[in-house]
Amino acid sequence: MIEMVVTCLGCILLLAGAAFALLGAVGVLRLPDLYTRMHAASKAGAVGGGMILIAVALLSFDGSVALRAVIGALFLVLTTPVSAHLLARVSHLSGYHTQTTMFIDELSAATTSDTPPTE
Repeated sequence: MIEMVVTCLGCILLLAGAAFALLGAVGVLRLPDLYTRMHAASKAGAVGGGMILIAVALLSFDGSVALRAVIGALFLVLTTPVSAHLLARVSHLSGYHTQTTMFIDELSAATTSDTPPTE
């Protein structure tokens, strides 16, 4: 009985993770600029991949495979937002700006106020 419930829950998680990954891929293809594409890839891709790994952990019925899948899901969920933030910051500081969507630029104001005055 419990195996059937775990199998159904794993299948639901697998389908939901695949749907999130598909939405992330569509977002990367259809969104207009670098920042929104990066947002779609990092958020939907991480959630989709994490759900798929949790489904693998549930459907494997093996402790070592489940532990590796859970550790992989935690690693994915923890590192993907950090890497997306760093990539967005580097692209902004290197001069990539979208004038149509960016109205307030707080990062450039913060970086110019941190520099010491020159004499």
